[in-house]
Amino acid sequence: ITFHMIHLPFCQTQRRILKMAIIKSGKVVIILAGRHAGKKAVVIKNVEEGNSDDKRFSHCLVAGIARGPRKVTRGMSKKKVEKRSRTMKPFVKYINVRHVFPTRYQVDMDLKKVVDEADLVGDKKVEVKKNLKKIFEDRYLNQKQITSEKKAAGSSYFFQKLRF
Repeated sequence: ITFHMIHLPFCQTQRRILKMAIIKSGKVVIILAGRHAGKKAVVIKNVEEGNSDDKRFSHCLVAGIARGPRKVTRGMSKKKVEKRSRTMKPFVKYINVRHVFPTRYQVDMDLKKVVDEADLVGDKKVEVKKNLKKIFEDRYLNQKQITSEKKAAGSSYFFQKLRF
């Protein structure tokens, strides 16, 4: 037995456990794979071990922005700012933890009440998305009223377009 044979699997599990500890509800993440790759999302619920036959892997329920708000300048009126924020389009999805990149930002939006796991099937998903859109628009328009500096930074980062 060589040194590499003993320690390599341990390092992989240690890395996986570390990533699971970082991904908690309220954390802003970037989706890395699939239809919403490159989009930002907020973790609603995290499942460390696969719980059913169709998802035997670690996964999390995320709610994110498929299409962000349009650009706003200081000279625009309140009415125009509200109109430009209505272009937001949310998404709700279960996603593998390996396809998610956690950021350092946290958001204090209460999304667990809006997104119920039973509602993610069929016509109820449309209602969930409508409610999410209202919450996202409200938070986007009232960003200055957030008391915690850390949460305010996370909120402003969440609504910005990803730049790379």
